[in-house]
Amino acid sequence: MNPNTLSSDADLKRLARKRVKARLGWLIHATVYVCVITGLTLLGLSQGKAWPIFPALGWGFGLLMHGLAVFVVGAGGALREEWVEREHRRLVRQRTGTPS
Repeated sequence: MNPNTLSSDADLKRLARKRVKARLGWLIHATVYVCVITGLTLLGLSQGKAWPIFPALGWGFGLLMHGLAVFVVGAGGALREEWVEREHRRLVRQRTGTPS
């Protein structure tokens, strides 16, 4: 949803809620990640082992993908908004018969 094309304040409020919900979801995910990985690291250090690196890397990759989905291509992401605008302009040109 492009905020420039929304017709009412209620639509803008709905879009804002959707974006904030996605960002808060990522923030909660990141907080849980830091807490759990810190605990696992302390446990690993007490055992003299380096095994916590494996869950940190695996989960870290998942957190990265979640962040990309939220901040880059998801609702309100800059890349997604750019693509929507580009496609909208293409469709308008197509409808009016204006060459690309």
